[in-house]
Amino acid sequence: MYTATRAAVLVAPSMNTNMFSHPAVRKNLDALATRGVRFVEPGEGYLACGWIGKGRLAEPDEIVAAAEAVLRPEGPLRGRRVIVTAGPTFEDLDPVRFIGNRSSGRMGFAIAAEAVQRGAQVTLVAGPTSVEPPAGVDVIRVRRAAEMHAAVMERAPAAAAVIMAAAVADYAPERVAEQKVRKGADSMTLVLKRTPDILADLGAMRLGEAGPVLVGFAAETEDVVARATDKLRDKRADLIVANDVSRSDSGFDVDTNAVTMVTPEGAETLPLQSKARVAAAILDRLERLMSRSPVKAGSHP
Repeated sequence: MYTATRAAVLVAPSMNTNMFSHPAVRKNLDALATRGVRFVEPGEGYLACGWIGKGRLAEPDEIVAAAEAVLRPEGPLRGRRVIVTAGPTFEDLDPVRFIGNRSSGRMGFAIAAEAVQRGAQVTLVAGPTSVEPPAGVDVIRVRRAAEMHAAVMERAPAAAAVIMAAAVADYAPERVAEQKVRKGADSMTLVLKRTPDILADLGAMRLGEAGPVLVGFAAETEDVVARATDKLRDKRADLIVANDVSRSDSGFDVDTNAVTMVTPEGAETLPLQSKARVAAAILDRLERLMSRSPVKAGSHP
C-alpha cells in the first residue's frame, strides 16, 4: 500500500524501546523520512511488553494534531518557528508569598493552538498556570520574569515571530527572604526593582536588522488604544494587541476577549468573542505581516 499511494503519509511508531533504538530500525525510519514520510514521535513510559522507555504510541490528540498539520494547505506559518509566551509570572517575596496577577494563560494558549493548526513549530513559554497547554507545542515552564526573559531571548534569533501574550511582572522584590517573613508591625515597606523588559529587548536585538515579527500585548484599564500606540513605538514592535482588563467579560481568567490590534497603519477593534476566535484574527494579521518584506525594527513612523 505504501509504495502505491501518492497521498501524504504519517506514521506513529509504537514498539519495544530497544527495538525503537536499534540501528536497523533507525535506518529504516530515516529512509522513510527522506521519502517524505512524517512521524509522530512515540512517548516514554510503561510499554505493553513490560519494558519502561521510549516506544509508547503517541497520545490521540497528538496524532490528530499531526494529521491536521499534514492536511493543512501551505501558508506563511507552515514550518516556521514561532515563540508564544503565556500566563503570569510569580515574583517571590519569601518561600510562601509572591507577587502575581490574574492571568490564566488562556489567550496565549489559544494563540499557540492556532499557530500549530496553521503548521507552525511552536515553542510555548508559560508561566504558572492551571490550564492544560495545547497539543503539538514545545512547552517551557518558567516562574519569574527573569526566567521568561532568558528562555525567550535564547530562542528568538531562530524564530520567525515572537508573540508576547504573557502578563509579565514589571517589578520584583529587590530581595527574596530565605525564610517566611513573620507578621510583626502594622505596616511594612517592600522595595521593588524593575524586571527585564522582554519585548523592548527583542526590539533592540533586531534594531536595523531583519528579525522576528514582534507581537506584544497591552493589558490596560484606561486610555487603552493610546497606551498601546505608545508601546508599539517604544518597544519597536510590529503589532500590539490591547485590551481593557477592567471589564469582567474579557481579559484575565475568562474564555472571551475584546481587543484592539494596533499597528503603525492604525487600529482595528474586534468585538467580544471567544479567545480562540481572537487568536485566529491575531494570526491572520501576523501572516499578513510575515508575507511582507522582512521588517526592520525602528522603521515605524
